[in-house]
Amino acid sequence: MDIFSKIKEKLTHEFIDIIEWLDYTDDTIAHRFERYQNEIKNGAKLIVREGQTAVFVNEGQLADVFTPGTYDLTTKNLPILATLKGWKYGFNSPFKAEVYFVNTHLFTDEKWGTKNPITLSDDRFGLVEIRAFGTYAYKITDAGKFIIDIVGTDNNFTNFEINEHLKSLIATRFTDTVGEANLPIELYAANTSELSETCQEVMAPEFLSVGISLEKFYIENVSMPEDLKKEIFEYSRIDKLDLDKLTKFKTAKAIEAAAKNEGGTAGAGMGMGMGFVLTQQMGGMMSPQMGGNQQMQQASAPVPPPIPAAVQYFYAVNGAQQGPVSFEQLQALFAGRTINRDSLVWKQGMSNWTALKDVEELKSFLGGNTPPPLPNS
Repeated sequence: MDIFSKIKEKLTHEFIDIIEWLDYTDDTIAHRFERYQNEIKNGAKLIVREGQTAVFVNEGQLADVFTPGTYDLTTKNLPILATLKGWKYGFNSPFKAEVYFVNTHLFTDEKWGTKNPITLSDDRFGLVEIRAFGTYAYKITDAGKFIIDIVGTDNNFTNFEINEHLKSLIATRFTDTVGEANLPIELYAANTSELSETCQEVMAPEFLSVGISLEKFYIENVSMPEDLKKEIFEYSRIDKLDLDKLTKFKTAKAIEAAAKNEGGTAGAGMGMGMGFVLTQQMGGMMSPQMGGNQQMQQASAPVPPPIPAAVQYFYAVNGAQQGPVSFEQLQALFAGRTINRDSLVWKQGMSNWTALKDVEELKSFLGGNTPPPLPNS
């Protein structure tokens, strides 16, 4: 480039007296107005559009900040810059300063998520892992602080660049918040609205410290491993059910399962149990028909003693006491494999808990009703 071209370029840039920025993108947050050697003419016109803020920086120091409007750049309109430059009686044209335009509109539907599972301690399930994701919205409220602390000397700062920083901050504060909440694990997914509001309150001051306002924060989903989810569902069902009803329900299921496998030992045992039940039911059906005869016999026969109470058994599952249940119910639980030959049982009159296989009247559950071979003659 010859000397005349350099002079022409310099003069062309010096004659620029309108400073403005037209944003043709959707993701630019801050843009530095470029001009020859950062020179601005005395009386130049500054145009700041709606959704923008103009920031003047002098040799790395924050100077004047302009909100939307049209300004003639004079000593009166640049009080901070005039002080930094040492202008007491006006300034000579041109002067040097960097001008940054900051986009202050609302950036919406920004995505966030936990890159790795978050480990939490639950009172019932121990250490568990969850993941979460959602959206947030923000805007720049302190353009000067944002330029100095975040943008620096970047001439075109985009949404992508700040998003990486914000998503890391969100993930860290989200982890701290859910850890301190100490909720039962199943309540995190059920209380996303309340948890979102709490997280926003916790994160807002840190956003403001760099000139950003966190306008919205949403947790769309909190997920956990499928096996843990199934365990929680089962736990919630058991927690709501009456223990006696649950035992009867499992007994009925065990009877149904054993009826489908009549050839095995369990089927034989269940057949005996169902026989007992049917005998009781038949006795109940015949009792109304025999009622008249019984009344006649009672008139002449002595009153029999009271029928002895049915024996009730307690049993242990996973170290927890269950019951009481009847002989038939205990037999059904054995057939359904809820308990086994080594399960501990107890009834009134026994001094200690004893393995099922060692209780005389319960040995029939185990089969083995075939007599031993005859001795050799």
